[in-house]
Amino acid sequence: MTTSNELLNLLSHHIGKGNGIGVKELSVQLGAHARHVRMLVTELREDGHAICGTPRDGYYIAATPQELKATCEFLHNRALHSLSLEAKLLKIPLPDLLGQLHLPT
Repeated sequence: MTTSNELLNLLSHHIGKGNGIGVKELSVQLGAHARHVRMLVTELREDGHAICGTPRDGYYIAATPQELKATCEFLHNRALHSLSLEAKLLKIPLPDLLGQLHLPT
């Protein structure tokens, strides 16, 4: 089974946005499923590694603070979109969901 250290070693050759590598190519090079690669990326991020990426740019290690900030903004917007969908499915306003104004008592 592929480890996060193996992924980190591979990503060490992909520094900066212009050197991003797609999850499909990572999967081929690591001999792992794309889902597993994404889980390893999450592990590395949880461990504090500056792994950046978007579907368009692929994955890479941040070369600048701006690249890291852009990835954080991408992740933030994706999370807000997911919360917005949840609010619509639950038929409650997003501010109520975010503010947890209707907690069961």
